[in-house]
Amino acid sequence: MESNAQHVSTHTGRVVVIGGGIAGLAAAHRLLGAGVAVTVLEGSARLGGKLLTGEIEGVPVDLGAESMLARRPEAVDLAEAVGLGDLLQPPTAGGASVWTRGALRPMPKGHVMGVPGDASALAGLLSDEGLARIAQEPDLAPTEVGDDVSVGEYVAERLGREVVDRLVEPLLGGVYAGDAYRISMKAAVPQLFAAVRTHDSLLEGVRDLQEKAAARPQSAAVFAGIAGGVGTLPGAVADAVRAGGGEILLDTPVLGLTRTPDGWRIRTGTGVLNADGVVLATPAWSAATLLAAESPAASAELAAVEYASMALVTLAFRRSELTGMPQGSGFLVPPVDGLTIKASTFSTRKWGWVADAAPDLFLLRTSIGRYGDEEHLHHEDADLVDVSLRDLGEATGLDAKPVASEVTRWIGGLPQYPVGHQARVERVRAAVAALPGLRVCGAAYDGVGIPACVASARRAADEIIATSTLARGTGRGAGE
Repeated sequence: MESNAQHVSTHTGRVVVIGGGIAGLAAAHRLLGAGVAVTVLEGSARLGGKLLTGEIEGVPVDLGAESMLARRPEAVDLAEAVGLGDLLQPPTAGGASVWTRGALRPMPKGHVMGVPGDASALAGLLSDEGLARIAQEPDLAPTEVGDDVSVGEYVAERLGREVVDRLVEPLLGGVYAGDAYRISMKAAVPQLFAAVRTHDSLLEGVRDLQEKAAARPQSAAVFAGIAGGVGTLPGAVADAVRAGGGEILLDTPVLGLTRTPDGWRIRTGTGVLNADGVVLATPAWSAATLLAAESPAASAELAAVEYASMALVTLAFRRSELTGMPQGSGFLVPPVDGLTIKASTFSTRKWGWVADAAPDLFLLRTSIGRYGDEEHLHHEDADLVDVSLRDLGEATGLDAKPVASEVTRWIGGLPQYPVGHQARVERVRAAVAALPGLRVCGAAYDGVGIPACVASARRAADEIIATSTLARGTGRGAGE
């Protein structure tokens, strides 16, 4: 049952999941599948975290994450398990561009997160000087990477800053809303980190990765969406949790977490729960507060995790008023050019379900803000719409006025993965492992994408199942 709790009952033989984002819901789903009774506590009035659907001009749209990596199975598997398999869709258009040095330029092929296997892969995007700098890389002395290194610093040293500023930065920024010169290669691009540790030349390492990828069978689509929006996934998982006997309580922030001789005591504003196990699926700062008394070491590490904020501006135009919009699914914008928007997605082109829902409209969205560049997020909604229209006009020639707009702010939306992040996560997990029956999961640990969040949730649930003596089958329909 989902409710706004006035009093929280006490349960035993139960795991309490704190946090109703996709990680917390996935953990609850996994636990129920093993026959464990589950209660999910969500502090806000809605589930889903950074996955959110809404409407613009009557058309359903994603106002948060809009796609998930399909070549990694966890999110697709979860969607299929909760009945959304028939709604999974690949993008209907590819061919993104980069708006840089005053023009839209086709996104180059043959790179790993912007790092090319040879200079020709970036022809047209970089200057002649930038391409020449890449070509010199095989003659450079090897660069030591140690235990970790930032993507930007390493790539700039090997290939020059232009490839970082014009391609690596906007690509990484699209995932982490971060700064390529701070982001950990080991945490954010682990396959590249492994390659540079075994090759003296970065170009050679990228080519090796490309050859291995080409030799593996690949699914047709790299990414997938869900008809109606990726933001429908949390609701479907929640429905499956309730159907399996799980309990979901909204507007129930957790105020305290205490270890007892028999398990855990979870204190909320409306009551107390006793549980055999706890999955902490909250942002790092919240987890830090809740763990302060029971694990000061984990709390201190989690408190040091920084977050970036951003805004998404969704716009609807009449198709009849648009002329000359470029083809493709959208474009990225390098921060080095000093522009405001960081990217734009042409939702109508990218997702068939959006086009089908509004044949007379053209929907797109822009993103604004990233780590260290968030002053625009304090402006009024109308100002963010205006600056988006200005930049879109410069990039694409767009001069139509939108018939509707929606601004969604994600304050503290994306955890940052600086150099040493993976080591920090290992220290957190080691400290938490000393607390029987408690585990952590979510975007702050092993990746910010939906599959990574689901994977961390499964890991947390499986470890609790493996290390606890939980009563099985105590939930109604547990294990369905």
